[in-house]
Amino acid sequence: MKRDEMLRRVEARAMPWDIVIIGGGATGVGIAVDASTRGYDVLLLEREDFGKATSSRSTKLVHGGVRYLEQGNVTLVMEALKERGLLRQNAPHLVHDLAFVVPSYSWWETPFYGIGLKVYDLLAGKYGFGRSRILSREETLERLPNIQTDGLKHGVVYYDGQFDDTRLLIHLAQTAADHNATLLNYAGVVEITKDDDGFVNGVIALDSENGRRLTARANVVINATGIFTDEVRLLSDPRASAMIEPSQGVHLVFERSFLQGDAAIMVPHTSDGRVLFAIPWHGHTVVGTTDTPIERASYDPLPTDQEIEFILETAERYLSRPPSREDILSVYVGIRPLVKAAGSDTGKTAALSRDHTIHVDDSGLLTIAGGKWTTYRHMAEDCVDHAITLGRLDEKPCATRTLHIHGYREEIEDLGHLGVYGSDATEIKAIAALDASLAASLDPSLPYIGAEVVWAAREEMARTVDDILSRRTRALFLNAKAAQRMIEPVAALLARELGRDDTWKREQIASASALAAMYVVPVNDNPN
Repeated sequence: MKRDEMLRRVEARAMPWDIVIIGGGATGVGIAVDASTRGYDVLLLEREDFGKATSSRSTKLVHGGVRYLEQGNVTLVMEALKERGLLRQNAPHLVHDLAFVVPSYSWWETPFYGIGLKVYDLLAGKYGFGRSRILSREETLERLPNIQTDGLKHGVVYYDGQFDDTRLLIHLAQTAADHNATLLNYAGVVEITKDDDGFVNGVIALDSENGRRLTARANVVINATGIFTDEVRLLSDPRASAMIEPSQGVHLVFERSFLQGDAAIMVPHTSDGRVLFAIPWHGHTVVGTTDTPIERASYDPLPTDQEIEFILETAERYLSRPPSREDILSVYVGIRPLVKAAGSDTGKTAALSRDHTIHVDDSGLLTIAGGKWTTYRHMAEDCVDHAITLGRLDEKPCATRTLHIHGYREEIEDLGHLGVYGSDATEIKAIAALDASLAASLDPSLPYIGAEVVWAAREEMARTVDDILSRRTRALFLNAKAAQRMIEPVAALLARELGRDDTWKREQIASASALAAMYVVPVNDNPN
């Protein structure tokens, strides 16, 4: 997957594309996979990097959603549980089972949650990941050695899935490319074109690397821009009303020692109405998330002190070693593109549905919004079915239910942190074998090596230091200060691979340094 080649395809194409997709997150890339594997000519345009916004900032779970079951949304839960099973089947190198323990500190909690999680198991049917059961106090402590013991009665264990969100996203982009889709990052759509009758017939994008305008005609244009959905809809109809009610969720990252044992913690009720998780991820502990309504979306949202304190205070009630601000290695914030509900209370976005919505405006722009990472494949299938009708395309069946995602690899040998690359790990190891300097860790606190930077530049369309630290590796999300130390060596490697000069390198170092500082939590800002 090479950007220069993708750009040449766009510039050379005179015929209309079957489908043009705006947006390179989970929804847009999932649609590109679905459409390209059906045999349609597909172009995807992304303003920044793939997954720059919401799709890289999830809680890292592939799950049905216990909270949605409590809300009575059985259809969404069943759909998500099925898609969870298909994801594990189609990307076993990236999706794996994880045990979750719900600790019980009141006598009524164990049977209450136990019954609910039995229903969760039942709804999963043949796609189940394991059976839930009630744990004794001793079994709970065995699973979670550093859980708060005061008042602990029992626990309930159930099973869900875990993944690396942007590693899956990059592999989905590669899957689409493997099936002849054209995908271009750093090419934002600036205009939606229409024919003489006022119907959408294409887009104009701006290549941010060379400043050239790119024109692409299409039988159907899909708006899959997540938190920026309304911004794109306004390009088609300046009078369009807002569809999205954004909400941000904060995640704090700590050393792995804060969550010992082989399980995650699920807190089913917090004061803001959300579920809170403490999960092991890439040798660290991730705790989150909050649900805070916000006025507008951005690529790099910031946490509030109140959100940070809320997570720390909630974690303190469940962990025998209470985490503090000084223990936070990184903080990352994601924005949920929740679809507005008629008469909804904007102060309680946790109550909004996570179902997806498909909307076609009067000019024929097809918009898909809402949904969740776990159900990306089903969302894509539904969207492409609508696009076929709207664009008068030849009917072709969906092929993704049993499609192996790029990198597919059943576990044979332990590849360490390179295991998330699946079958591509062999190529990265080969790059490292040719140059010993590329086999060395870029920072002693994290496992990432120079060969991964080279691979990302050559095969995964990484163009900036941010792309490397945030989305090709997860350095910035795991340990912001370690990522800061990696900036200069990564910039040097990337400049060499992309043929950039010293000016470019200095600019990258400056911009990446400013970004990385946003992931560091100041220890002297505690409002208490």
